[in-house]
Formats: sequence, C-alpha cells, structure tokens
Amino acid sequence: MAEGATPAVPSQELLEWPKKDKRRFLHAVYRVGDLDRTIKFYTECFGMKLLRKRDIPEEKYSNAFLGFGPEDSHFVLELTYNYGVDKYDIGTGFGHFAIATQDVYKLVENIKAKGGTITREPGPVKGGSTVIAFAKDPDGYLFELIQRGPTPEPLCQVMLRVGDLDRSIKFYEKALGMRLLKKTDRPEQKYTIAMLGYADEY
Repeated sequence: MAEGATPAVPSQELLEWPKKDKRRFLHAVYRVGDLDRTIKFYTECFGMKLLRKRDIPEEKYSNAFLGFGPEDSHFVLELTYNYGVDKYDIGTGFGHFAIATQDVYKLVENIKAKGGTITREPGPVKGGSTVIAFAKDPDGYLFELIQRGPTPEPLCQVMLRVGDLDRSIKFYEKALGMRLLKKTDRPEQKYTIAMLGYADEY
C-alpha cells in the first residue's frame, strides 16, 4: 500500500440497506461537440464498443452509449450531443476517467498512431510502481490509463474534485451506499484522495 494510504474499514456511516445491496454504477453522462468524432476516437483509440446510438430531433439532441461490455453488466459512458453546440467548458470539478489495461505502453502507441493526444507519457506513478499515462479526448476530457492485470471492467474510475472530502465521503456512503475503499493523504503535494465504490477493489 502506498505511503500515507489508509486501508478501508467498516464505516459507521454506512446505513443498513447498502450492506446487502448489489447495486453498481451504470453510466456517466457528459456532453461532446461532435458525437461521431468522439465515437471514432473511443472505439479506435481506447477499444470501446458502440453499444447503441439514438437521435431525438424533437428535443434537439443525440446520444451514444459506449463501453467495454454490455450495459447490463458493465459501466458505460453516455455521450450527448446538443444540436448546434460544438464546444463545452469542462470546468474544474471533473478530473478524469480511468481505463485499466494490461499494457499501457502499447495502448499509448495505438492512441498516438490514431492521432490522439497523450498528456503524460507512460511511467511509474510518483512515489509508487504502478505504470500510468494520460490521454486527452477530442473535447478535452482526460483519461488515465492504468497498467493492471486482466479485468472484466476496464472502465474503472471517475475522478472528481471536491471542496470538503469528509463531507463528500459521508454523502456517498449514506446517500448512495458506497464504501470507502482507500484514503490517501499526500501533504507534500497538497492533496488527499479517497476511493469509494460498490466493489471491493478499484
């Protein structure tokens, strides 16, 4: 375990209902400026599959669902294109998505070959041994690429920035039934992270 990391312990904040609950993340929704361009990038660069696509002209939007497996068993991304809007301000709250892969170096070379942007070259994470890289999609959304063993769920994390970490942990535990998997304080880098989810690993 990384220096400064705190292992998960049973939380007193966790209510009774989630202790026997089998819920999971279904999808994350965000807006893109060119739906077909993003679909092409995710399928060719990341290896995702286009699961379904629909156009809702009466409401002036289209959306597409992409992931590494079917929606009934995998976390997927729902991309929304609003007619006439080709650019969005991502803001400071969203950090990145994460994709697990057995070979970060190979994935990065594929992304580069397809014209994608790598914002951090592959290498060990600072203070650790896990190999990571970062890629940016056509709209500026970041994806962390994490080297791991085989996994049925490559789309494995969503990173958000919060103003009060303990308050947010309590919300995700009490309101959504998540579990605190790990908490790491990095004073030298002036940040603390908490990993929460419905599974026992991340």
